[in-house]
Amino acid sequence: MPNRFPRVVVTGLGAVTPYGVGTAALWDGLLAGRATAGPITRFDATHHAVRIACEVRGFDPFTHLPRKLVRQLDPFAQYAVVAAHEALTQAGLVDPAPATDPAAATHLPLVEGLDAERIGTCIASGVGGITELTVQHQRLLRDGPDRVRPYLSIAMPLNMGGGQVAIRHGLRGPSYSVVSACASAGDAIGAALDLIRAGRADVVVAGGAEAAINPLTIAAFAAAGALSRRNDDPARASRPFDVDRDGFVTGEGAGVLVVERAEHAAARGAQALVELAGYGISNDAHHPTQPAPGGTGAARALRLALADAEISRDDVDHVNAHGTSTPPNDAAEAAAVREVFGARADEIAATSTKSAIGHLLGAAGGVEAVATVLAMVDGLVPASLNLEQQDPACDLDVVTGDPRKVAIGAAVSNSFGFGGHNAVLAFRAV
Repeated sequence: MPNRFPRVVVTGLGAVTPYGVGTAALWDGLLAGRATAGPITRFDATHHAVRIACEVRGFDPFTHLPRKLVRQLDPFAQYAVVAAHEALTQAGLVDPAPATDPAAATHLPLVEGLDAERIGTCIASGVGGITELTVQHQRLLRDGPDRVRPYLSIAMPLNMGGGQVAIRHGLRGPSYSVVSACASAGDAIGAALDLIRAGRADVVVAGGAEAAINPLTIAAFAAAGALSRRNDDPARASRPFDVDRDGFVTGEGAGVLVVERAEHAAARGAQALVELAGYGISNDAHHPTQPAPGGTGAARALRLALADAEISRDDVDHVNAHGTSTPPNDAAEAAAVREVFGARADEIAATSTKSAIGHLLGAAGGVEAVATVLAMVDGLVPASLNLEQQDPACDLDVVTGDPRKVAIGAAVSNSFGFGGHNAVLAFRAV
């Protein structure tokens, strides 16, 4: 039976995470099982109920980006641009050794022979330039309207991560952002798949970026009861599927994939890491923050992703779980996986990347997709941290202790968000 759509593959990965800059730092940290949560340093959190987060530490934007560009970008967009450059370089779309230092070059064009009008971007964010927004609002109140930075207008919008990536590399194809709370980056990668299948692009730079560790967002999520309050033991605070979980730990960073039509990649001699085979999307239509009982919406997205990919549930070897460490969400996700895979759920190696690097909100699905691809390429599933007593309501085969060697023929990456948004990506080995 001929394929309904052209095959789509992943040819490049990029990341900025609490482990540092680059996919190597992310993968080394996950395999080593290093927790990244610690006391908040972005602001004085003394009077906050929650005083811990997974920050990107030691990130100096001026070592990666020209000074003028840094001034234009909120940190979320800085992360997006740096991660995208890594992904484009690995994919062979941008020269790995440009004549000009990337930290000094405003523009780093594509290599010759590519049609820039067929290369697009879809980089999501849940809250966008909220750091710049809150800082400039304080300046407005303190010093008056004349003291607000003119760059606020281009630093604040959620689309400017992808927009600035397109500008820097001259990508003139489809370019927009997706907003679906913590499912945003998963939906962005799914949208990239749809764009290529529809013939609108040959390549899409897709993923998510977030920098939301600031007084307003931490206070808001804490007030909503979503955050862990283990301020005195941050390394053990994010504990997906554990009976004593009490909320997520906020993270930040970016995860970006280069998604490409397989024939286009082959024609230019690019290495396909995995196939992006399917995408499932649904809404619980139940509650602004709580998942549908029994994870019915998540299960629907899982089924849709497998059907779209034409992958049997018997062929899936790995689940990168949404795994937030919040009581209702972990139980609902486990129920969804159990409903879709049945007894096979006992044989599918599951892990939660959030246990190590926190919840990157709108960027989470991007970083977790990167981790899923790396797991498939290396045949290793990193352990989920802090699972000391597994909740009976979360009866999945969660990897603990050391990374597990698994020959992964197919994998899924789950992303679920406030508003009932569910996005699932299905990957197949090549």
